Amino acid sequence: MLSELSIKNFAIIEQLEIEFDEGLTVLTGETGAGKSIIIDAVQLLAGGRGSQEFIRHGSKKAELQGMFTIDGDQSSVIERLEEFGIEADEGVIILRRDLNTNGKSVCRVNGKLVTIAILREIGSLLIDIHGQHENQELMNERRHIHLLDFFIGEPIEHALSTYTDIYDKYKKLQQLIATKTQDEQQIAQKIDLYKFQLEEIDAANLVIGEEEELESERVKLQHFHRIFDRLNTSYEAIALESRGLDWIGNAMSDLEEAASIDAELQPLSETVNTSFYSLQDVSHDLKRLIDSMEFNPDRLNFVEERLALFLTLKRKYGKSLEDILLYRDKIADALDQLVNRDERLHQNQELLTQYVKDLEIEANELSVIRKKAALRLEKGIEEQLKQLYMEKATFKVQIKQKEPNQFDANGFDEVTFMISTNLGEPLKPLARVASGGELSRMMLALKTIFSQHQGVTSIIFDEVDTGVSGRVAQSIAEKIAMISSHSQVLCISHLPQVAAMADHHYLIKKEIHDGRTTTAIHDVMKDERTEELSRMLSGAEITPLTLQHAEELLVLANQRKQAFQSEMIQK
Repeated sequence: MLSELSIKNFAIIEQLEIEFDEGLTVLTGETGAGKSIIIDAVQLLAGGRGSQEFIRHGSKKAELQGMFTIDGDQSSVIERLEEFGIEADEGVIILRRDLNTNGKSVCRVNGKLVTIAILREIGSLLIDIHGQHENQELMNERRHIHLLDFFIGEPIEHALSTYTDIYDKYKKLQQLIATKTQDEQQIAQKIDLYKFQLEEIDAANLVIGEEEELESERVKLQHFHRIFDRLNTSYEAIALESRGLDWIGNAMSDLEEAASIDAELQPLSETVNTSFYSLQDVSHDLKRLIDSMEFNPDRLNFVEERLALFLTLKRKYGKSLEDILLYRDKIADALDQLVNRDERLHQNQELLTQYVKDLEIEANELSVIRKKAALRLEKGIEEQLKQLYMEKATFKVQIKQKEPNQFDANGFDEVTFMISTNLGEPLKPLARVASGGELSRMMLALKTIFSQHQGVTSIIFDEVDTGVSGRVAQSIAEKIAMISSHSQVLCISHLPQVAAMADHHYLIKKEIHDGRTTTAIHDVMKDERTEELSRMLSGAEITPLTLQHAEELLVLANQRKQAFQSEMIQK
């Protein structure tokens, strides 16, 4: 449940901190006092769409923070947090969101930065916000199948998972077949292009590492004369004109003779000896290289042309020879598929046919589950509507199947909620016949049924009782109170009947400080509730009669809540 809410610099709220408890909490106050702003803040904490307009004038950012406590019944919340790498310390979840004037929104869950999508997903597991605009969900017939599936819960989720695995494969294969059966002229053009590219790459006879070897050879060929001259000069310096080897040979003989007399000269003798034979080997190698060297301009032209070919191919097909060869394998496979497309298309068509058969089996299973659950939902809705003074109403869940082989992500069922609000009138689609007040009661009936197993920690009603009065208002008040026996409920209301049923009552009002309007919250204590209810009844002046009426409302509310508790104990 939502335990604490902190709001700072949000709309006309400068700073507000509210503690909430279990049961039904009602927020009342004059129109424009800021009641809905508090709900807007909670909605943003749950990942709703933000805007710079929410930031209080003159402030750099708005700060929102909510602390939620969860128990073992909300294990799915813990599991989802763990998937995102977020710890839930002793069952406490803190959502925080900052709105900045630059348009950026910073979101955190238990101190960890998260995306708005993650905040929205976690928020949906904690908070269910219902306002008057949500009646549009009932007006949208495409949403009816989702409402029915939500009512069914785990059985349909398991069946949908199996169906979805097949459906995803079916859609991908269907798309692949559509792509492969494109215009024959385009296919012919692709075949010609791939053949040309393959021939061009294959004609080059590419070998990994060849480019590096040729670049090294090109450098040698380009500097042939320079290398030849340096080798020739080196050979002459060692073996010819300067007679370097002869002089070193003489030194070697002299040192050998001296070392035979003085042993300390032996290391010098050995060094010169080694140098002589090394230089002798070098002179032989130089002579061999010089005699074998012959400049070949044709070879240089070949290397230049080969490297230029590599450059051309790299511009077309890849940054390296490795990339070019990988591209070659890719288009070879694509060409094979195009050339043999008829055979492959036939194979895919056979596989698609099998997927259709599998989808029919799984979609039929979904339909069976929905039809069984629809009977329970119909009975439950009609019971709830009777308690909301729509005792003549008849509610049906119409389930029709699409045309053969027409599937979507939900199977082949088309679900429409049908209703007759008056005795003797035929059933018609809910979206076409229900009035605003009837839609509100329908949604409240659904919420009453869903709240018993939907698992969210908090349900928020934002003026769902607008436009009703008398015994209907009393029945709505009792229905909202009944929902609060399963989940924490926060409710904005103008009805004294709803306020009387509250376990906790807050009065929201405007105050002016230093020339600025701000929103303040007042905890209406037990001895103040009669006066506040009297004000809600009279609209202005409090009289002894309105006070008496308010006291009667509180007594009746307590009696009804005690009756709820007794009924729950008996169940």
